[in-house]
Amino acid sequence: MEKKFILPEKINQLDEDGLKHGYWEYYWENGNLESKGNFLNNLKDGYWEYYYSNGNLFQKGTYINGKENGYWEEYWENGKLRSKGNYNNGEENGVWEYYFDNGKLWSKGNYVNGYQNGYCEYCN
Repeated sequence: MEKKFILPEKINQLDEDGLKHGYWEYYWENGNLESKGNFLNNLKDGYWEYYYSNGNLFQKGTYINGKENGYWEEYWENGKLRSKGNYNNGEENGVWEYYFDNGKLWSKGNYVNGYQNGYCEYCN
């Protein structure tokens, strides 16, 4: 039986014009992963994850043409959820929720084109 080897995916590649393209990873000085995701024509595109230098997840979400789009989550360094909501073309849109570092809800409000609009509730 012939052995098959799976080569690791190429990362951090530039195209013939010197533009970032494909899957990229960045690392903290301590060797831990800082972020990972894809580029298309030098712009972030698709799903990305960001990490604190201790290795805990900081943020995750999707880019289209270098701007945040769709559902995003951000976390405190202790791993608890910090915020969640949707972006449209890099701006907050729809209901966003923000949390204290103990996981308790701090506020919830509606955003349009990056600005708070209408409903907003602060919690204790």
